[in-house]
Amino acid sequence: MNRRHCAAAAITLVCALAVLTVPTQAFAAPPPSPSPAAPAGPQRKSLEEVREEIDALYRKAGAATDAYNLAEERAEKQSGEIVKLAQAIVAGQAKIADLKSRAGAQAREQYRTGGLPPGAQMMLSDDPRLFMDGVNRVWQGQQAAKGVLGELTRTQEDLETYTKDASSNWKKLEANRLKQAKAKKRINGQIAAAKKLESQLEKEERARLLELEQEAEYKAQTAWLGSGALKEINREASTRGKKAVAFATAQIGKPYVWGAEGPGSYDCSGLTSQAWAAAGRPIPRTSQEQWRQLPHIAVKDMRPGDLIIYHGDASHVGMYIGDGAIVHAPRPGRNVTLAGAGSMEILGVVRPDR
Repeated sequence: MNRRHCAAAAITLVCALAVLTVPTQAFAAPPPSPSPAAPAGPQRKSLEEVREEIDALYRKAGAATDAYNLAEERAEKQSGEIVKLAQAIVAGQAKIADLKSRAGAQAREQYRTGGLPPGAQMMLSDDPRLFMDGVNRVWQGQQAAKGVLGELTRTQEDLETYTKDASSNWKKLEANRLKQAKAKKRINGQIAAAKKLESQLEKEERARLLELEQEAEYKAQTAWLGSGALKEINREASTRGKKAVAFATAQIGKPYVWGAEGPGSYDCSGLTSQAWAAAGRPIPRTSQEQWRQLPHIAVKDMRPGDLIIYHGDASHVGMYIGDGAIVHAPRPGRNVTLAGAGSMEILGVVRPDR
């Protein structure tokens, strides 16, 4: 058995041991049957139902986090564009002031000479040399005047365009800030609801809840491996891919914080985008944009450094590190960790350095 299959078997064995060591005692025993005289109270949810509800809340928070991150990225871009446009407007206003000054000087000169440029007065001379010189000066003066007026017109048009663009970008900036605020509210609400559900559990039940999460991941990973998905995956990482993997795995143990891009904490796409930035290949900030913009790769062609996008809405991402495993930032309350690549619903795979 080669190294790849050994490592895959090791991951499966570790997961299996985690399941086998789960305590068998039941922590949420059903309440006693009510007496005929008393109406039955609300039935308590099973731990599995609570786990599914918490998972759904964190999934929604993850999707809202992606929306927040995208709005933040766009707001930063628009802020930069507004600064550049403001600088262009200031430069344009200074240029217009200079051109108006030059046009005014030409007009004052004509007034002082009775409406005739100096060259035109020389054209009245009987001296042929002075006459020709006057013709040239008149032509040059006309061209200069046309040039000043033409440049003034173009600069004024540019300034008007800059102003319109700045106004448009400002409206977009405010719209994205509003999206950020709404997404932030949704994220905080969903995380608070999930934490409330967890806080209502006893200590033993919370421990069992974590074990149920691990069981679900193990079951999904086992099914994925059983499908033969890993059999054809045996490719080396690219030079940049190795750097990205090294960066991502060095973050293991750091907490998940939504919207975070390091260095002390990360969300899922914050981890993958920073890992590839460290490898010299900037990629989109969010998992949804990574899925939309980066080249898609078949699962069987996957190599370390590639990004696996999860769930139908592309709301989660992890980095494939080989041997059927990923490194990822799971959710609030969890740390950056290793997991089975098939432990969640795979939407597809993208390659940043194709």
